Amino acid sequence: MQSVDRAITVLEILAQHGEAGVTEIAVELGVHKSTAFRLVGALERRGLVEQPGLRGKYQLGFGIIRLAGTMAAGLDLTQQSRPVCEDLAAELGETVNIAIPSGNMVVNIDQVRGSSAVVSQNWIGRQNPLHSTSSGKVLLAHMNEAEQRRVLRGPLEKLTPRTVVDPDALRAQFGGIRERGYAIAVEELEVGLNAVSAPIRGITGEVIAAISASGPSYRMEQDKLEGIGEAVGKAAVEISTRMGHMRVP
Repeated sequence: MQSVDRAITVLEILAQHGEAGVTEIAVELGVHKSTAFRLVGALERRGLVEQPGLRGKYQLGFGIIRLAGTMAAGLDLTQQSRPVCEDLAAELGETVNIAIPSGNMVVNIDQVRGSSAVVSQNWIGRQNPLHSTSSGKVLLAHMNEAEQRRVLRGPLEKLTPRTVVDPDALRAQFGGIRERGYAIAVEELEVGLNAVSAPIRGITGEVIAAISASGPSYRMEQDKLEGIGEAVGKAAVEISTRMGHMRVP
C-alpha cells in the first residue's frame, strides 16, 4: 500500500509542477533517489509518465489521458442517458438500468426506478455474469467472435433453473437479438425477475453499453416482453443518437 500511495503522490507532484526530475521527486516524497527512480520507472512502463527530452525531467504521460477519457466517457453516458431512462421508467413503470461490460461481467452504472418498482433494490455498481442477464446477452451478441469464445469458455454459472449455460444455446440466441434489436432474460438471473435490454452505440457504431427494463415476472409477463422490447429499443436508439451515433437509413 505504501508503494501505491507513493506512486499516486508522484502523479500529483507532476500534475502540480508540470515536470520534475527524479531528485526533486525523491525530496518531495522523502525517499532515497533509487526508490523514486523505481516508482517513476514503473509509472513510465504503464505510460502514466514520460520523459520527453534528455534533461531528465518527467511529466504526465498519455496513459493519464486514456484513463481520464474512459472515466469521462462513462460520465457522459450517464448524463446523456439519464433523461431517456427517466422517460422510459415513467412509461413502463419499471426499473431502468444502464450497464457496461467489465470482463466476463456486466456492471450497472445508472438506474431509474419506475412508479411500480416498490422494492428499493439498488443495482448500481452490481456486477452480474454476462450470460445470465438481458444486458449481458445484448453485449455478448455484439462482441466479435474471439471475445464471445473467451466469455463462453466459462465456466458459466447456473444461477436459476432457467439460466442458459450451454454455449451453443447461447450462440443460437445472438442472431435473433441482433435482428430484433433487443434481448430478454426470463428468470435467468433471479427467480421471479424478467428483463429486456437493447444496445447503446457510440459515435462509430460500436455497442458501448446496454439499457434494460426489469421487473417482477407477474408484471413483466412473457407475452408483454415484445412490446417492452420495442420501447426499450427506441430508448436505446435515442441514447445512441445523443452519444453521437448517426443511423444509416
